[in-house]
Amino acid sequence: MFLAERFYHQRGEGIMAQGQFPFQYEEERRESGMTALAGLPVYLDLVKVAGLAGAIERHLHVRAGGQGWSDAQVVMSLILLNLAGGDCVDDLRVVEGDEGFCRVMRRVEFHGLKRKERRELERRWRKERRRAVASPSSAFRYLEAFHDEGQEGFRVKGKAFIPEMNGHLRGFRGVNKELVGFVQRHNPQETATLDTDATLVETHKREAFWCYKHFKSYQPLNVWWAEQGMVLHSEFRDGNVPAGYEQLRVFQEALEGLPEGVSRVRMRSDTAGYQHDLLRWCEEGKSERFGRIEFAVGCDVTGEFKLSVGEVTERDWRPLYVDRDGQRVKTDREWAEVCFVPNEIGHSKRGPVYRYLATREPLKQLELPGMDVQRSFPFPTMQMRGQR
Repeated sequence: MFLAERFYHQRGEGIMAQGQFPFQYEEERRESGMTALAGLPVYLDLVKVAGLAGAIERHLHVRAGGQGWSDAQVVMSLILLNLAGGDCVDDLRVVEGDEGFCRVMRRVEFHGLKRKERRELERRWRKERRRAVASPSSAFRYLEAFHDEGQEGFRVKGKAFIPEMNGHLRGFRGVNKELVGFVQRHNPQETATLDTDATLVETHKREAFWCYKHFKSYQPLNVWWAEQGMVLHSEFRDGNVPAGYEQLRVFQEALEGLPEGVSRVRMRSDTAGYQHDLLRWCEEGKSERFGRIEFAVGCDVTGEFKLSVGEVTERDWRPLYVDRDGQRVKTDREWAEVCFVPNEIGHSKRGPVYRYLATREPLKQLELPGMDVQRSFPFPTMQMRGQR
């Protein structure tokens, strides 16, 4: 506060005097063509090569008319805003204020177009177009088209709810599928190892819901394609929607986005993916395209599971190794196969049979004097046989 009070701006001279340090800030009045967003043109090259703008126009028809910003122009404005580190739609003003980058945007937009196509693009504007990216007000109006207010009437207080997608929002699946297909053509992969996980995004919006970590957030569920190093599918969710909610449906939607050439699918997840309808669907090979899908999923450490782990003999525990710089290194962790059948699937002899593996690591820190009471830890603990 003390330093802030000593800053002042002399508009007539374009000088910001500063009383604490022996220098001054001088404002450059003329346009120089310099940019602070020099990293963004690289992504414009990628967009051009991948044909992303064309995919947006083919699948999104929010701006079906011939006036104003096109679908590709608005979506690209928002993508560039996100890449530049913008926090909100209003930060489009910052991007527009970068005179050098706006010059690049105008040249890129008309690059490779025939004269007729350029004229058609220019005729979308009744008056002379002055902006290189969409304005915040235009972006807000555009984003409203992806929200179906009628779905809000189906919410039940205290229960998880995912609104049904409208046609505009569903169009993004087609856009993403074309982008994934582009990557597959340049880096063909026969196997798709899909990692499913949710991400908490903290927010201060009043209409947001509280997540399980006791702050307001959104909780999108993402499916990551490990071999390609990219997000295959994502579903935006409220913060109160559990990560495991409707995972089977989301996984099936992700499979629909896999391009040609993929013949084998494997699935990985933390304990949020321990949903028996999902596991049964994968184990029984109910996917018409990929058949049986192998999976490795974290298991809930229930009391019953701990009892089964306690029955494992010491000779059945084996050391875990890791690869470090090409060397096989032994760790302090051990693993063992556990004979465990959960109640949810134990009622039928014809149900699927899963392998359950447990890992363990000894607690090395000794109890301090006077602390005989069992401490609580952020991970499951138990006393093993033969241990004191």
